Amino acid sequence: MQEPAVASWWDGPMTRPDVDAAAQFLAASARILDRRRFECLFRGGPAAAVRDAVAAYRTADGGFGHALEPDCRAPGSQPGTIEVALRVLDECGAWDRGLVAGACDWLAAHAPSEGGAVFVDPSIAGWPHAPWWEPQPDLRASLIATGRVAGTLLARGVEHPWLGGAVPWLWKEIESLPGSGVALGPYDLFGVINFLQHTPDRARASGVLPAVGEQVHHALAASDEGMSLLDFAALPGSIGRAWFTPGEVEAALDRLAAGQQDDGGWTFGWPAWSPVAAADWRGAVTVDALRILRDNSRL
Repeated sequence: MQEPAVASWWDGPMTRPDVDAAAQFLAASARILDRRRFECLFRGGPAAAVRDAVAAYRTADGGFGHALEPDCRAPGSQPGTIEVALRVLDECGAWDRGLVAGACDWLAAHAPSEGGAVFVDPSIAGWPHAPWWEPQPDLRASLIATGRVAGTLLARGVEHPWLGGAVPWLWKEIESLPGSGVALGPYDLFGVINFLQHTPDRARASGVLPAVGEQVHHALAASDEGMSLLDFAALPGSIGRAWFTPGEVEAALDRLAAGQQDDGGWTFGWPAWSPVAAADWRGAVTVDALRILRDNSRL
């Protein structure tokens, strides 16, 4: 579903968020990880502090756990928590080879037979987690987990045996989409897009982008979580920007900027199953919103 067409943003005053109010919200309500992210991205804080905050979630087996992904409160490693760790290290320039190597080794040791990563590892059993954080019965590879992790590793030029299984599996799944009649959900598309954004095989990626764009429009039309085109094409350099008009993008940025709450933070559209998880998510999405607006020249 495309965003409704509107006049270009320069035809009238833009909504600009209050960064100081966001800082106050984060200081009052966010976990240390997201305060360190904010300090690094918006206040000139050291990347090393972000690295240390991420490292606090590391597990003894080299992966990441301990509710780094707020919907999974289990202490053990999960592909989803590893994805968050890698993404935060990347966005803040806090990339650490030792942390990354340990995470990749964990992924390789727990990969399904076809390669890649499962959505939820069975070790979550018995620990608090969101209702949708359940292992799939056949423990097959997951597009969201595999694509998001692989994309970030490729963006950083990482070479690891885990990618040797993940990348061929991703291409097989993605190139089977045109004409298949399969409709991917939005979360699977997040993985697809992150992989296509960063794969070095640009010609191959270009060949599947039209089919992926159709999938994105269908996912937006079906979403009941208040998703926006910015969930799929947040930054000016995103491959997904070709799927939307400039007016649609500007309208989405207007809505994001106007989404700042009275307490200075932003909120999210998916179900809040736990007060603690909800608080963690609000801190995370507040930093995300500020970064998107800044990188689109809205701060």
